[in-house]
Amino acid sequence: YLDGKQRYDGVASLLRSRDVEIPWGDPSDPPSADTVCGVGNRKNEVFAAVLREDGIAPYPGSLALLERLRAAGTPLGVVSSSKNAEEVLAAAGIRDFFRIVMDGVVAAREGLRSKPEPDMFAEGARMLGVDPARSAAVEDAHSGVQSASAAGFALVVGVDRGAGAQTLLDLGADLVVNDLAAFVA
Repeated sequence: YLDGKQRYDGVASLLRSRDVEIPWGDPSDPPSADTVCGVGNRKNEVFAAVLREDGIAPYPGSLALLERLRAAGTPLGVVSSSKNAEEVLAAAGIRDFFRIVMDGVVAAREGLRSKPEPDMFAEGARMLGVDPARSAAVEDAHSGVQSASAAGFALVVGVDRGAGAQTLLDLGADLVVNDLAAFVA
């Protein structure tokens, strides 16, 4: 319900799935507010604390693929609905692999619709200077697969980290792997 969605949209989706209805509120709501925005802000405070205290490690197969693609001179970018993408990439020690980060901060500033709409992937390709029709997108979220497919990427690779291989295929993935190490062997 949260994966691949902007903060408040994900909170609203999770609450709806449990038949919980609370007011939307405003992004400036304090984390203590019983609104969608307040709950989202509370979730973000907890996430930021865990990221600072525990850090995050990239999947070994993903890191191996990034290293191989960088060595080949492949332009790499990140498309994330999260406003925390820069911090997450830095905490994982992989920010320097990517020329661009098209994230929730940029989307809000530019008025772009979030995943599953094609806007963020299309803008990410534009920022990176690549044609989606000649590019690949890698996604593990339902909404991200839909977004990349709708943006016209030539190849959409779904990574099944619990999303369900058939669901990712049904939503527009051209192929699904369990780990990006499949491309490094």
